[in-house]
This record gives sequence, C-alpha cells and structure tokens, in this order.
Amino acid sequence: MKTVRDIATLREIVGAWRQVGETIALVPTMGNLHQGHMSLVQLAGECAERIVVSVYVNPTQFGPREDFENYPRTFENDRRRLSRAGVDIMFAPDSEEMYPFGQEHMTRVSVPGLSQILCGDDRPQHFDGVTSVVSRLFNIIQPDVAIFGQKDYQQLVIIRRMGADLHMPVRILAGPTFRNKDGLAMSSRNRYLSDDERALAPALHRTISACRDRIVGGDRDFTTLEAEAAAALADAGLEPQYVAIRKAGDLSMPEPDSEFLVVLAAARLGPTRLIDNVLIEPAHSTRMAALR
Repeated sequence: MKTVRDIATLREIVGAWRQVGETIALVPTMGNLHQGHMSLVQLAGECAERIVVSVYVNPTQFGPREDFENYPRTFENDRRRLSRAGVDIMFAPDSEEMYPFGQEHMTRVSVPGLSQILCGDDRPQHFDGVTSVVSRLFNIIQPDVAIFGQKDYQQLVIIRRMGADLHMPVRILAGPTFRNKDGLAMSSRNRYLSDDERALAPALHRTISACRDRIVGGDRDFTTLEAEAAAALADAGLEPQYVAIRKAGDLSMPEPDSEFLVVLAAARLGPTRLIDNVLIEPAHSTRMAALR
C-alpha cells in the first residue's frame, strides 16, 4: 500500500490504473478506523479492482463548539489496518492540499433543504462541509464507485442527491451499519462515552427498533410514534434531539401508505452525540439490494 499526501501524485497513480482499464473504489473516512470502516473497505474490494481510502479529518464539517481538535487521530494504526486489508492507496492530505485558497475563501458545495433538517438543524454547517470535501475527493480521484456507511443515513442521502444533481459519474453504495453485540452502532465518537454512559447507549438502537416494529405491525400514527420514542429515550437516560420517521429515498414526510421508510434518531449522552437509524421496506423490495 502507498501512502499519498498530495493530489498530483495521487492523480498520476490513478491515471495509470485507468490507462489499463482498472476500476477504482473510494472509501472516504476521517480515520480512527474501526470494524465498521473495514467492512466498507471489504465492500469496496468486491466492487472494484483498486481501492483508495481517504483519511482526512475535515475541519469544514465541524462547528465552532464541536470536537475537531479532540477528534481521535490514529494515523499509524489506520495505516497498518488498511495495508493488511489490501488497500492500494491511503490518501492522507492536509488542509492546505484540500483547500488551497483557505477555508474562508473556499468554493462550497451545498445541498439546500436536505442539509438543514434533522442533524442539520443542530449542526447547521455540517453537511455543507461534508459535500464540499466529498465533491473534491470525487473530482480528485474520479472513482467508479464510492462506499459510505448506512449509519450516517442523512449524509448518504445528501451525497446521493449531490451526485445526481451535479451529474457525477460515481456509483454511490451503502454498506450496512456495523454494530456492537449490544446493538450500539460503531462510531469513532463512542470512545468519548464514560462507562456509565456506554451502558445506557444501546437504548438508542433498542428504541428505534421498537418504533420500526410497531410500524411493521401496522401502526401508522407517525407523529405519536416519534413522540413516544423520544420519551422512551429520555426515560432511558439519554437526551433526545429528534426521532423522525421519513421516506427513505429523500427524507420527506411519509404518507400513511408509504412503504420504504427510515426511522432516524439523534441523542446526547453527556457531551457525546449519538445517531442511528433503521430501515423499513416491503418484504418483496429489492431497493436496498440495489443500493449496495
């Protein structure tokens, strides 16, 4: 595996692959890799002949009171894991490489509407930072396929919208959420949880799973379901920010007969913000299979 820090070298290598007709998969990450990330790398290997994993803690997707400075950085461990997994390139640029004109004067890519709801309501600049950096990675690498985790479901929908709206020739696939045995979705931020908070955290997945089960069982009073799930999170010791039932394709409000749905939630435990989601689809549906 090669570790590349500059765009020119990366483009030279990728260009050589393209000349011999090899396909390329990109897995964008902020490092501090865990089993969930590695499952995306495995999926990338099933989809393309070459794998590029970006490791870049992107400052533009952090708010002024968020954890950019303290975000866990485990570069050498990440490098070893990616090398063992058969990754071809670890792309690890600095901010001067990604934003040559500085962050204040950078060109921004925004997806209005989708970026302001749900997590975007609490983190108003977050998704603009995500789409701005992902669009750059797509332009630099020009992958055939890019792999994102289903855990960050709103991010996935936004990136798909960006790709479609800007006619980007990149197939965007979703890897399933990787969970601990107690159901807690794997996340780099889980390490912020105290022992007591970690014991409470699985309530997030239990609660939205119970909400999903009620919908599958025929309950279509979505407003009441959301309110009761938020109350259940509070009773379990979490601070709910939202529980939302939305159409899975575009996160719009569902109708009573909507079939392809997603239950999303965000909650805080102390200073740590947790997110999770579960999908609801008809038994005959092939939609999620097509997404992968």
